[in-house]
Amino acid sequence: MSNSVLVEARRGALVESLHRGAAAVVDVAGVIRFAVGDVDQPIYPRSAIKAIQAMVLAESGAVERFGLGEAELAIACASHGGEPEHVATVTRMLERAGLVPDALECGAHWPLHQPSAHALARSGGTALPLHNNCSGKHAGFLCAARALGVPHRSYVSADHPVQREVKARLEQLAAISIDDDWRAIDGCSVPTWAVPLSALARAFARFATGDGVGPVSAQAAARLRTACTARPWHVAGTGRFCTEMMQRFGPRVFVKTGAEGVFCGALPQQGIGIAIKCDDGAGRAAEVVMAALLTRFLPLDDAQRGFLDRFVHPPLRNWNGTVVGALAPTEVLTGHPA
Repeated sequence: MSNSVLVEARRGALVESLHRGAAAVVDVAGVIRFAVGDVDQPIYPRSAIKAIQAMVLAESGAVERFGLGEAELAIACASHGGEPEHVATVTRMLERAGLVPDALECGAHWPLHQPSAHALARSGGTALPLHNNCSGKHAGFLCAARALGVPHRSYVSADHPVQREVKARLEQLAAISIDDDWRAIDGCSVPTWAVPLSALARAFARFATGDGVGPVSAQAAARLRTACTARPWHVAGTGRFCTEMMQRFGPRVFVKTGAEGVFCGALPQQGIGIAIKCDDGAGRAAEVVMAALLTRFLPLDDAQRGFLDRFVHPPLRNWNGTVVGALAPTEVLTGHPA
């Protein structure tokens, strides 16, 4: 099945580039409310499921044992920018679990937040695992391992008890069984499990509501949603899409980006989940698709609609700051001609 064009990049009078992909909006019962493209094709959700992975932390007893607050829970769900307070929050999590930064097995990269990367370089510093956008998730895995009383070393291995629990939560929420053949390795070295887009959207509907997952998992999901929407800066950082959406809409919206053009979301009041995959892996297109679907499925006043429109039709600028074009969702997403 050939996926539809979801987003156009326009420059001058021409459509310069096209972004194809698929998207699904699904409720807790698995009823598809909206779908475009091949939503049955398994995709690797990558970092878009960090909140589901963090459910193991929230259920492990680590929150109470190590005194973790909303900032720590939010950064366990984060693809953070490596800004100084992000690094400090991850460091604090590790210290409370009696661990040092060397326990992180995510690898190192420079902060995604360019001013922070430049400041680090000017100071003579170097990229550390703490700066990795996944370090909060990994700190969460380490805290969970300590709370569960299992070895914390090699926690990235697919057969580690924490990763087995992660897979179990994903299967529970998505209401599927995931074959071992669908396992790969993520950028931060933990397993990533392929899931059909429609099942991934259902998983986020259940994450949004707690329906069908049992009281312990429902409480964990609610605790993580509350933390992320209360501390959205910790989930991404300055100027980032996920942060701006949750700052604006609070507990009405949970959104999380992933690598390779994946984006997932949950609308608790509507009881629906959203899953997006852009074929070319373009994050810019996935943001437009998510903004368009939020506009379509979230009740909005005029001010909120105007806020979202900046992300539905983001301008393209050259190096002088001149607007030279824009991205725009296609009619298959909006229901009307662009």
